[in-house]
Amino acid sequence: MSRSVPRLATIGEVARILDVPPYRIEYVLRTRPHIRPRATAGNARCYDDHAIAQIRHELNKIDARQQGGAQ
Repeated sequence: MSRSVPRLATIGEVARILDVPPYRIEYVLRTRPHIRPRATAGNARCYDDHAIAQIRHELNKIDARQQGGAQ
């Protein structure tokens, strides 16, 4: 039985996938230490699909908090 290789994305690729600027991804990663890279390649941190889902969730929480305070 063969195992599939997980897809890993750098911060720039995560930003492109989530359609947000990279500085927002950096902010989430800096302030949420529970989201960790799956691997590193030199100085590049690589994130798997689970981490990308966590980042998306955190960004949605930030956006919802900002929307709630603006009304």
